[in-house]
Amino acid sequence: MNADIIKAIEVLKAGGLILYPTDTIWGIGCDATNEQAVEKVFRLKGRDAGKSLIVLLDSENKLESYIKEVPALAYDLIEYTEKPLTIIYSGAKNLAANVIHEDGSVGIRIPRHPFCQQLIQRFRKPIVSTSANISGEKSPANFSEISEKIIEGVDYVVSIDQNDDTPKIPSTIMKLEADGRFVFIRK
Repeated sequence: MNADIIKAIEVLKAGGLILYPTDTIWGIGCDATNEQAVEKVFRLKGRDAGKSLIVLLDSENKLESYIKEVPALAYDLIEYTEKPLTIIYSGAKNLAANVIHEDGSVGIRIPRHPFCQQLIQRFRKPIVSTSANISGEKSPANFSEISEKIIEGVDYVVSIDQNDDTPKIPSTIMKLEADGRFVFIRK
């Protein structure tokens, strides 16, 4: 795993794209603070730049670095949820402009996956996580379902978990307002 982390960090620092396992489905990732790298993700996926991307952090303690006002409820949700949870927060900051939705919000997840945790912690920046598929196509349930176009379109493919054929599902997504109001986007 260490060799994968070292190589992935090298690619991320150079503004490249990685294909990597997460606590949900395989993701296409890049430095979430690098606008040119984020643009590469949109191009590879054929995704409308108006659609926002999910960002991964290694710890809820880093939320305040990227969100103007973190609702207190967010910390409880992150701590007690049993299923992977992406929370959309208003008031995004310190991220590439094209990661942030036009309304100023951003979706952030704290993954519980050893590779992701170590990668983000050692990279010291948030990374993008978007499903490893062409926009509009079905999200791959495991590595074997990822198209050759995606595999060939990234700069590095992480080797761990490639043989894990356990079907994976995307995270639950909820929008959480500063005053504690929330709505589920995807359950």
